[in-house]
Amino acid sequence: MHIVRQSPTDPAFVQNPYSVYDKIRGDCVYWQDYEMPAIFSYSEIDKLFKNKLLGREAINPGEVVIPKRLQPFYDIEAHSMLELEPPRHTHLRKMVLHAFTSRRIAALGPEIENLCHRLIDNFPNEPFDILSTYATQVPVIVIARLLGVPESMTSQLLRWSNDMVMMYQARRTPELEDQAVTSAIEFSSFMATYIEERRNKPADDLISHLIAAEEDGARLSRDEVITTCILLLNAGHEATVHTLGNGIKALIEHGAHSAWFTPEAITGTIEEILRYDPPLHMFTRYVYDDVEIGGHTLSRGDQVALMIGASGRDPNRWDDPNRFDPTRRVQKNHAFGAGIHFCLGAPLARMEMQIALKSLFDRYPNLRITAAPKYANLYHFHGLEALWVQT
Repeated sequence: MHIVRQSPTDPAFVQNPYSVYDKIRGDCVYWQDYEMPAIFSYSEIDKLFKNKLLGREAINPGEVVIPKRLQPFYDIEAHSMLELEPPRHTHLRKMVLHAFTSRRIAALGPEIENLCHRLIDNFPNEPFDILSTYATQVPVIVIARLLGVPESMTSQLLRWSNDMVMMYQARRTPELEDQAVTSAIEFSSFMATYIEERRNKPADDLISHLIAAEEDGARLSRDEVITTCILLLNAGHEATVHTLGNGIKALIEHGAHSAWFTPEAITGTIEEILRYDPPLHMFTRYVYDDVEIGGHTLSRGDQVALMIGASGRDPNRWDDPNRFDPTRRVQKNHAFGAGIHFCLGAPLARMEMQIALKSLFDRYPNLRITAAPKYANLYHFHGLEALWVQT
């Protein structure tokens, strides 16, 4: 197996990981910096997402040593669908789907459109950072409203969320870990209080529906409701913020043609953004039994990185994959994963992006970038530090 040495925090890599992916582009290599094999091929990644011999849970969780100071963070993670496998994952996901229905999501459409136009109405005349004023605000306000959390809490929710997701980033340090743990404790405490209020006084919001959700006579535990709410906020806003920012950048750089935002074309535009510059570039899995990939055997207990940022640029899947082309034929990409862990919030994220981008470019078709965009050091996330524009 070929060994690759590439720091995920290297400034050049952070700005353009795709050129590195193109140089590697084998089915399976050993990424020295992560100390695990990494898969860059679309077809192999697609197979592995659906392979029951791989999963998110460690084979022997009790053998995973967690420093005492980080335990509060991982106590919350222990109830996360993102980290679980069947049968518990199946049960928990079914319960959440009782509350997070497609009908409930679809009903948010007019509300999201009104929110987008309200935010656009407040754009200044001078250059401004559209990441903080628009791309960040849309998803965090939507998820706060969906949960039933006061909109006035969004700044605090963002701080907690941004701190917690640092635990998944390559730049992670002991100081950032401590920050993440503090925010996890505060976030959990807030949600526990809020959930108790909703238990005593239910409303038509996601928290109340999660409390009431039932499957085969069982209900979600208090800890499961807390963790699910935190997961929905963290995952529901983080990926959408980056996709909106990356998408606005790509659209402006390539002309933002009005034809890309028609009802017939908008789906293809969103899928091209997700393929071309996705918000997450890597998912990891544990190997539960020996499995062969591209002529290499991965052994039970190994971890493997599925490089979804690379899969979207695989020339065996897409013609001229480094070209941004919203008119290309839509094919499935891996931006939201695949298999049993396919992102629960994908329909909401796609709807938010369709409405937010159409609203923005309908109002300001000549939006222009005023300062060179720079990607933030967030790997395995991939998003901008800021995006300065002028209407």
